[in-house]
Amino acid sequence: MSDLPRKAVTRTAKLAALPLGFAGRATWGLGKRIGGRSAEIVGRELQQRTAEQLFKVLGELKGGAMKFGQALSVFESALPEEIAGPYRAALTKLQEAAPPMPTSTVHAVLAEQLGEDWQELFEEFEDKPAAAASIGQVHRGVWHDGREVAVKVQYPGAGQALLSDLSQLSRFARLLGPLIPGMDIKPLITELRDRVSEELDYSLEAEAQRAHAEEFADDPDVVVPAVVHQCDQVLVTEWMAGLPLSEVIANGTDAQRDRAGQLLARFLFSGPARTGLLHADPHPGNFRLLAGDHPDGPVEEWRLGVLDFGTVDRLPDGLPPTIGTSLRMTLDGEADAVYQQLCEEGFVKESIELDPDAVLEYLLPIIEPAQVDEFTFTRGWMRRQAARVGDPRSPAHQLGKQLNLPPAYLLIHRVTLSTIGVLCQLGATVRLRDELEAWMPGFVPEEEPAGSELTGFDTVISADISEEAVEGSTA
Repeated sequence: MSDLPRKAVTRTAKLAALPLGFAGRATWGLGKRIGGRSAEIVGRELQQRTAEQLFKVLGELKGGAMKFGQALSVFESALPEEIAGPYRAALTKLQEAAPPMPTSTVHAVLAEQLGEDWQELFEEFEDKPAAAASIGQVHRGVWHDGREVAVKVQYPGAGQALLSDLSQLSRFARLLGPLIPGMDIKPLITELRDRVSEELDYSLEAEAQRAHAEEFADDPDVVVPAVVHQCDQVLVTEWMAGLPLSEVIANGTDAQRDRAGQLLARFLFSGPARTGLLHADPHPGNFRLLAGDHPDGPVEEWRLGVLDFGTVDRLPDGLPPTIGTSLRMTLDGEADAVYQQLCEEGFVKESIELDPDAVLEYLLPIIEPAQVDEFTFTRGWMRRQAARVGDPRSPAHQLGKQLNLPPAYLLIHRVTLSTIGVLCQLGATVRLRDELEAWMPGFVPEEEPAGSELTGFDTVISADISEEAVEGSTA
């Protein structure tokens, strides 16, 4: 029924060819250096050629390859401009496009899931897909009650392809490291693989989307489409138009960028407080900027549309209050208290001893956006942070290698870092402190709980800094 299982051998061959290509280019680079070219110039050329092959292969495949590409794309801001520039369009394409399923396959899935008379459920159904993702594609239609709907149809064999791709990618994760300085790829792939079963279960996605749609109904800032119908491999929700965030990144006005960035930060911090769930797939393809009933009205009145709740982190009590407390303590320069709580919470292992002042000095640049009333997120800022913690010669890198990321915070860490990556792509000026004060328990002193421990925003952002740190947490 599907191309995915039948072409498993082809998929594996394409992915397996990636490390061979990387190795060949490394040999080419060594020859160039022997020939007298500087290591820096040769290194940039190697990065560029590696990126070119990687994104080409990921763009051709669905399943885990595309899922990995989408996750990687939000970190484009950390790439040097000479690497990021040529591939920005390719990365953006991964966020919203993939080769479509044949129409006959789509109809067969709908008949199996909705019944042979499935067409009677729709007044209209467009065979041409409106969007595609890693495990399914979306078709536009009109439900029998007249509502415009989005019909997500899961690729047959998607689970098998997802697991196969991610397993293959994890075998050469170390070779992908140079693409994103300061970030270890291996735990990202591991975390994506661990959540395959949840993403394939449309009942869980429908449950999470219903919770958000109910909570944000009539919200002045955030829109979540209602769930219309759901079964194992088909999910029908209300249709949401609007300006895709990828278009705002590419061509948006300053006002649109700032509005999108502010609302993205607001949704990141308010979602767990209001629903007990953290939307855990914050790539630009999952967001829209909605002008509402008055397209010519002020951008300040536009709302953020949120899609795809297939991956969520369940936080029934919201983000822990200690996140806000630890962030505030770091901003206040309480080095000894912060370090003590890092140790108590497992971010510093018992066998490691660090200088509290050095730890504070390491953290402060990372949480710069929270130090001021408003902050402009830029690709340049993201690159500087990545270079600071990713350069093996830097003190920050050496200290970061000794920090540990507890497994419970892997997903919160990735979502936070991914959101910051999108804000940097937007180049948005955001009043982050406003959102922290409104939604982050413990950030305002009066809300500080007794006996708080550190599980904080600062360590969540910083703990991506080394392979050793994350591998230590997932062993």
